[in-house]
Amino acid sequence: MEKLKLGLPKGSLENATIGLFEKAGWRIKPAARNYFPKIDDPELDCSICRPQEMSRYIESGMLDAGITGKDWTEENQSDAVIVANLVYSKVSQKPTRWVIAVAGDSTIQTIEDLRGKKIATELVHVTKRFFNERNIEVDVEFSWGATEAKVVSGLADAIVEVTETETTIRAHGLKIIHELMESNTQLIANKDAWNDPWKHQKIDNISLLLQGALNADRIVGLKMNVDKKYLDNVVKLLPSLNAPTIANLYQQDWFSVETVVSEDIVRDLVPKLLKEGAQGIIEYPLNKVI
Repeated sequence: MEKLKLGLPKGSLENATIGLFEKAGWRIKPAARNYFPKIDDPELDCSICRPQEMSRYIESGMLDAGITGKDWTEENQSDAVIVANLVYSKVSQKPTRWVIAVAGDSTIQTIEDLRGKKIATELVHVTKRFFNERNIEVDVEFSWGATEAKVVSGLADAIVEVTETETTIRAHGLKIIHELMESNTQLIANKDAWNDPWKHQKIDNISLLLQGALNADRIVGLKMNVDKKYLDNVVKLLPSLNAPTIANLYQQDWFSVETVVSEDIVRDLVPKLLKEGAQGIIEYPLNKVI
C-alpha cells in the first residue's frame, strides 16, 4: 500500500492542528515522547517536527507534505509547493503577526530610528531582507528564545517577534512600532510528491477537508418546523450560504426548514423565529462546510 509521509507541527500549533484534523475526519493520537503519532488512516504516516524545520524536511523528501507557517517557508526560502493557506493559530482563526517592538520608554519611534541598532529575532533572514529593502542598516542577531527579555535586559535595542494577542509583548513593558508581516498556516508539499498522481490526489483530499473544517468554524445548522401560513415570515429571517432547504412534512401543511448560520447570531435569531411561528428548533454543530 502506498503511504503519504505527513508532517505535523510541534509546539503551539500542535493541539490546534490535531483538533482541525479531527473535524476534517482524521483521529490522531499523540504519544508521550513519541514523534510518530498514530492516525486512523492506513495511507498516512505522521511525524511531529518543529514548524521552523518542516520545509527543510519536505524539500529533502523525508516528508511528502506538512503543515507549517508562511513565516518559516519564507525564512527558509523554501521552494516547496504551497498547496493551501489554512488560516488558523493556537487561539483563533486569524493570521499571526511578526512585529517590531522596543522598550516602552525607548526614544525609538519608527523603523528609521533603528538605523545602526541591534535587533534580536528568530526570524533572521526575513528581518534582514525587510531592512535591506528599505536601506536601513541594522545588526540582526539570532535569538534562541525569551526574545522579549533581550530588550528588557539591554541585550538588544529592538526585537522582531510573533504575536497573536500582544499579551506577552505588553507584559514585558514593550511597545510595537511596526508590523513586519502577517503569517498564516500553510499546507506545503514536496515537488516530487506533488508530481506523483496518487500523492497529489491524497494531498488535495487532505487540503479540501481541512479547508472545509476551517470554513465550519463558528457556523451551525438550524432546523425547525413551520406552519405553511408562517413560512414566508420565517424564511425572511434566515440568512444562509445560498437559500434555506424547505421540505413538506408528510401529509401536513407544515414544512421542515433547514439552514446554516453564524453561531454569533443564533442567540438573537431563535427568539425571533419562535415569535414568527417556528417550532421544534434544533441547533447542531458542523464539522465541515465545503
